[in-house]
Amino acid sequence: MRLNKKNFGLDTFNIILSLQKLFLLKNKYVFFLLFIFALPNSVNAQEEASFLTKSDTLNRPRLNGVYISEATVTTATLIGLNQLWYADYERSKFHFINDNADWLQMDKVGHAFSAYQLGRLSMSAMDWAGASQRDQLLYGATLGFAFLTTVEILDGFSSEWGASPGDLIANAAGTAILIGQELGWNEQRISFKYSFHQTEYAALNPNILGENLTQQMLKDYNGQTYWLSANVWSFAKESKFPQWLNVAFGYGAEGMLSSQTGHELETSPRYRQFYASLDVDLTKIKTKSKLLKTIFNTLNYIKIPAPAIEFRSNGKVKGHWIYY
Repeated sequence: MRLNKKNFGLDTFNIILSLQKLFLLKNKYVFFLLFIFALPNSVNAQEEASFLTKSDTLNRPRLNGVYISEATVTTATLIGLNQLWYADYERSKFHFINDNADWLQMDKVGHAFSAYQLGRLSMSAMDWAGASQRDQLLYGATLGFAFLTTVEILDGFSSEWGASPGDLIANAAGTAILIGQELGWNEQRISFKYSFHQTEYAALNPNILGENLTQQMLKDYNGQTYWLSANVWSFAKESKFPQWLNVAFGYGAEGMLSSQTGHELETSPRYRQFYASLDVDLTKIKTKSKLLKTIFNTLNYIKIPAPAIEFRSNGKVKGHWIYY
């Protein structure tokens, strides 16, 4: 079954269980790459502790391994996408499309999130190898933007779609959030995060929004929420706030059965959602275990379920004891 290209849900999780699904569901590539680029932080955790410890100086074999791994996976993914997705459609002259009105911009926020997280994990892998901050910013933080922009170029040469200026801007925004914080604070005080819950909308249009939990996590924008999660202690380091405590502000949308209004089953107006909640910065949890540290770093893109207040664009306000 071919899935709609514009469903760039977040744009991970069970995608890593099946490389075949990666290629059949074109826009799942980001989650697979997030997993692969986290490998230096997690897979090798089963090795001796010294291997998990980041190098204080440049470790050339480690850095070469990071470069080779990222280049191999990225190239293989792009080739796979080209052969198993784009090959089914006619080529065209490079062209742009304007899809900024689609999905109430949820797909654009997903692009920004993906660029941020791919860059963050690439920087983390390079930091493990002892690369300088300059190199981490130049060759690590920009990876998400470079990869996603390459995909946009492939879109631009496909008659079925086209390159999206809005997607390119979103890619750049996600990378800018990452690099800007490193240059300004030398740390990530504000993290881009993701959460998901199942909705009733997927059953009304499963071909577009997903037929099962795995597909819906990636395709059903109604259940996705993207967060900017700020670490309180990082902004007030002399305070007694727990170092792991975050406040988070999220964006979501509901009432969508297709990219734009007009689906025959879409009977009520779609609306935007704005959230305020609490969160946990997993990287700030103190532990002597290098294994736990690497797991926490890898999973820090997930918003922890917590109480939340929801403000809807239709004027309604709703409280959630636990929102995810």
